[in-house]
Amino acid sequence: MSNYHVTIANQGGWSAKKAGAGKAAGIFKTQLKAEKAAKIFSANSGGGEVRIHGLDGKIRDSDTVSPGRDPNPPKDIKF
Repeated sequence: MSNYHVTIANQGGWSAKKAGAGKAAGIFKTQLKAEKAAKIFSANSGGGEVRIHGLDGKIRDSDTVSPGRDPNPPKDIKF
């Protein structure tokens, strides 16, 4: 399982970086492209979490990529 972070890149654009890695797995022109790539990278390594950071550096969203396990899965409510 591999977790990835999507953050603003130093040289412009957005980076998809594996958690704990020294270098980004890729640099992309848009945040959306970096997010899609991070999800593919995570899925190819067994799933995990993709955390999307805003311009301020704070995590603004997090997605679980299959076959990763969501620590807080949604619960169905039946009436």
